Amino acid sequence: MGLKTPRRHSSPMGDAEEFFDAVRKGDVPRVKEWLAKDRSLVNAKTERGFSPVTVAAYNGQKEVVRAILAHKPMLTIHEAALAGDLERVKMLFEGDPHLINDTSSPDGFPPLALAAYTGQVRIVKFFLVNGADVNFAAPGLGFTALTGAVSNGHAEVVKVLVGAGANVNHVYEDDAASVMTTAAAEGNVEVVKILLDAGGDVNVRTKDGKTPLAMALEKGHTGIAELLRARGGTE
Repeated sequence: MGLKTPRRHSSPMGDAEEFFDAVRKGDVPRVKEWLAKDRSLVNAKTERGFSPVTVAAYNGQKEVVRAILAHKPMLTIHEAALAGDLERVKMLFEGDPHLINDTSSPDGFPPLALAAYTGQVRIVKFFLVNGADVNFAAPGLGFTALTGAVSNGHAEVVKVLVGAGANVNHVYEDDAASVMTTAAAEGNVEVVKILLDAGGDVNVRTKDGKTPLAMALEKGHTGIAELLRARGGTE
């Protein structure tokens, strides 16, 4: 089966939709083919305002991110943080230091939270050294930079954020979960241990009464369940 060729007479909107579909799916050959046909797609936007590099990064498509960056897209500091482009981050920050805590990204997250979400350790350190608010909570959800790092199992980033004063007992705005319960549910033992060693509440409960131990057991994370029990965790 050959590579799907972009339609010659498709509309610009249709082109963008097919391009973003390839980006989401991590189809590097298709992404490269679309960009070779129409380089302007590198700066296209979804209906919600997300760029190709943002969509690729959010979907964990690292090869697609690299393919897009090779075409030199215009990037905001938020997009550069997500993509791990430290040099671009530095350049944009030097041009406007106030961007460090800017929340004008389509989903309202500041650059630090986005870098933490995709595990960009060097960029996280750069932002923290330059005054990023380590405990900023996004309106509506209450997610912090630590939330993003924990939810994706980025232990090194978690360690850096905790060392910078991140609140390991942060509870999200709707009380549905906390950093600790998220960590237990995601299944990274090292992350859970870092949080516990930093004073994480082993028996914090979600709005529906679930503790970290209950979450770990529900997800089948036996190693985490053993660790939580050893630290006094209960269901």
